[in-house]
Amino acid sequence: MEVEVIRAWPRRFEAVRLQLPEGATVGDAVDAAGWSGDAGTVAYAVFGQRAGRDTPLRAGDRVELLRPLLADPKDARRRRAAARGR
Repeated sequence: MEVEVIRAWPRRFEAVRLQLPEGATVGDAVDAAGWSGDAGTVAYAVFGQRAGRDTPLRAGDRVELLRPLLADPKDARRRRAAARGR
C-alpha cells in the first residue's frame, strides 16, 4: 500500500511517498521515511487526527509529524482581534 509521510516547519515542508506492506503502522511509516530520530516531533497524526506509533494505516493515508506549538492559539487570536479594534 502507498502512504505519504509529511513533516513541516514554518514556510517549508518535506513529503515522502512510501510503499509499505499491508498492516503497517504509523511507526513503520516514520521509520521507513528515516525520520524516527527527529527530536522536534512531539506527536503524530493521520489526516489531522492524532495517532500513536501503533495506529494501523490504510492505503492512501497521510502521516503527519507534529511539532510543538510556537504560540498559544487563543493568545494569538486575542492579539489579532485587539489589533483590528484599534
